[in-house]
Amino acid sequence: MTHNTFIIPCLLSVVLFYTTHPKAKLFLSHGGSHGIYEGICNAVPMVMMPLFWDQPGNVDYMVARGVAAEAAAIELTPENQLEALNKFLKHTRAVLGGKVLVMPMDGSHWLSMKLLVQELVVRGHEVVVLVPATSLLIKSLVDYRVDIYPASYTKEDLDNTFNNLKDTIFIKQPSITDKVFVNIQIMTDFISVQAKGCESLLNNPELVGHLRGERFDVVLTDPYLPCGSILAESFSVPVVYFQRGLPCGLGEAATQCPSPPSYVPRSYSGNLDTMTFPQRVKNMVLYMMESVSCHIMYARFDEMASRYLEKDITYKDLISHGAIWLLRYDFTFLFPKPLMPNMVLIGGINCVEPAPLPADLQEFVDSSGDDGFIVFTLGSMVDTMPADLTKVFLDAFSKISQRVVWRHTGVLPDNVPKKVKIMKWLPQNDLLSHPKAKLFLSHGGSHGIYEGICNAVPMVIMPLFADQLDNVKYMVARGVASELVLLDLTTEKLLEALNKVLNDTSHKEKMVKLSAVHQDRAVKPLDLAVFWTEFVMRHKGADHLRPAAHRLNFLQYHSLDTICFLVAILMPIAFLVLKCGLFCACKCGVWVTKKKKKLL
Repeated sequence: MTHNTFIIPCLLSVVLFYTTHPKAKLFLSHGGSHGIYEGICNAVPMVMMPLFWDQPGNVDYMVARGVAAEAAAIELTPENQLEALNKFLKHTRAVLGGKVLVMPMDGSHWLSMKLLVQELVVRGHEVVVLVPATSLLIKSLVDYRVDIYPASYTKEDLDNTFNNLKDTIFIKQPSITDKVFVNIQIMTDFISVQAKGCESLLNNPELVGHLRGERFDVVLTDPYLPCGSILAESFSVPVVYFQRGLPCGLGEAATQCPSPPSYVPRSYSGNLDTMTFPQRVKNMVLYMMESVSCHIMYARFDEMASRYLEKDITYKDLISHGAIWLLRYDFTFLFPKPLMPNMVLIGGINCVEPAPLPADLQEFVDSSGDDGFIVFTLGSMVDTMPADLTKVFLDAFSKISQRVVWRHTGVLPDNVPKKVKIMKWLPQNDLLSHPKAKLFLSHGGSHGIYEGICNAVPMVIMPLFADQLDNVKYMVARGVASELVLLDLTTEKLLEALNKVLNDTSHKEKMVKLSAVHQDRAVKPLDLAVFWTEFVMRHKGADHLRPAAHRLNFLQYHSLDTICFLVAILMPIAFLVLKCGLFCACKCGVWVTKKKKKLL
């Protein structure tokens, strides 16, 4: 025995790795799963000699990841064993970077992404946020650096887009088909304006060159816009996506995530996860239309990505390179459905600790008595409405005992009830966390829904466009909300819905239970988002979570080639078996006939 070898009858590898030694350089093992995980946990590379059962497969997995070498035990020689050992004896560990490039989408999408950006700054990362010169909600803060790039649209262009959106919202559509296409058009117009900003950024070689030289560790972006994805691909930097969902199933297609139309409702279908046959037919039709609508919506992005990256690439293929997808939902909101390993659920990330209310607002809600108050807002994008609709709401509010805090910037009549407080902007989460908040009257945006869930406040929802049309169905199905159609609204219908939720205790009870389930989690959504963003920085991506489905074509993914191959083999065999059976049957028949003749 040599001087550098110590032989013992029983060795607890976990003791060597965990409680001793930073000098452990290599693990020579048979490839059992326990030992493999102890090696992984302690970052010790391996040389494996598989013996039986799952060990040969285990070795293949580790070798494919570049963390192990294989040495066949029955073919072992001093030379090949030495070669395998030397291969990993100079192992090094990666270190954390900490430089983040953020390419956000303006509007409400930024409100929750901002929370992650601020937390990354708190944890010591250097963050650079790219902002167009004309912006709605993205403002400069001392927490992080903001690089402003010229936008090819003016504030007037942006206002016109939103005014057109508001006008469309308050026009009744005659059918579900019209509603679907109108929603596609709304999103296409909105994306088109912001895409102009992308063009301005990508056509700014000085800024892009400066950013390239900064050597970012990760790009954090919203895939609604292509700029972040294009920059990440151009800089060869891993990308983390932060989003609620993409229209026309693009997110599922890009991640190769199964999305069976048999129980996963399609956008704007109004379906739940349990569907009747006609509903499944509608779901299937919408599923088949998704590729067409995606082509319409993202044609400009396809062209932009191909032109800037100087290669033929679709936007779907571009975003399929995403390392991690941070998804702003969970299954207290949406119905359970398949997910891929690189999809992380962070629903409720916008539910933060409430801040103190302004003094006048605090006094208004504190003095609401046992009846409490209602929070009413139609989101960050819609703050006005037609005069006749405003009158409907004021008439209804005058007939209930609750006070109302309403975000509204439009023209109001002179006789606004004193119990109604009008604000240009209201602290939504802070109000909903107040113990006297009785009801949330909302448009059904995902931010508001989660703040309602987190604070256990039941809702009356009037969906306007986009995912709100589906969000309301999910909440009604869970028994925590009532739905109203804004364009068919009357004072009587509004009063009926308000009284139903206010007086029927089942809505509150179910919301309290839903809130408890949502908050009963090991890791808070914000901490989870930070962890996975830092994970991508530490490991330069998350390739171990990327399924092989990305490398398969349509025939291979659905096993159509193997099915055809097996059918091609089995058909002749079945034919031969059939022919042999018929031949034997004929021979037996002839033999029986001859036998009968002899007996006669």
